[in-house]
Amino acid sequence: MCELLGMSANVPTDIRFSFAGLAKRGGETGPHADGWGITFYEGGRGCRAFHDPDPSAQSELAKLLKRYAIKSRIVVAHVRKANRGRVSLENTHPFSRELWGRRWTFAHNGQLKGIKKRVLGRFEPIGSTDSEYAFCWIMSQLEARWPKAPRTAQLDAFVAELCRELGTLGVFNMLLSDSRVLYAHCGKRLCYLTRCAPFGTATLIDEDWRVDFAQETTETDVVTMIATRALTRDETWTELARGDTVAFKDGAVRLLRPGRRPVEVALPCGRG
Repeated sequence: MCELLGMSANVPTDIRFSFAGLAKRGGETGPHADGWGITFYEGGRGCRAFHDPDPSAQSELAKLLKRYAIKSRIVVAHVRKANRGRVSLENTHPFSRELWGRRWTFAHNGQLKGIKKRVLGRFEPIGSTDSEYAFCWIMSQLEARWPKAPRTAQLDAFVAELCRELGTLGVFNMLLSDSRVLYAHCGKRLCYLTRCAPFGTATLIDEDWRVDFAQETTETDVVTMIATRALTRDETWTELARGDTVAFKDGAVRLLRPGRRPVEVALPCGRG
């Protein structure tokens, strides 16, 4: 199994602290040594993506990103433990495609039995993973439903429906973003944490690093982290239930339920 890391914030935010914890799990404190990747959305539609088939715990590129502060409002990251598809650059997540003039990003852990029997549209995989094939299928379904970008509420509902369908094929934990919203689906294990005022301190589980967020933020900042497993030892992470699909926007949390209205989850600072 792989591990996921995502971030949604209402201001451009530095993710080096959390990424350092995730990177350690890529071959040092965890077995996920078959490549890694991270995508930062910046300035609306633009994004920077970095991939490396080497273990993140030893990667020189990962070391650079732990020193270089790239501030973003949406981040998607992944460390890989290969089960389908060889260890190679083209098989490292996150994957990306363009649709409706937006750069979509996708990362997944789990296995999806029979996914490659499904018919794709114009979106084709480059590598050999079932994850990238599932992403191409999602993109094909979205484009077939709407030639142009739909309203957010319509998109939220359909993404939740597609996640539920893919969840019937096996374990489907995923992160998906269109540069505006970060979607997450829990097939087996996924959790999140929202940081907002009053900010406290946090200590990584996998590395000797402690941060006092009161010194790094303003009172109006809202930052939500999403991870396969909790990254810090002294904060309370919320476990998602199996089958949950969640939309994160500007740090706020919406639980999506097919056929029902989204549920806004209250933030610990009382602004949700």
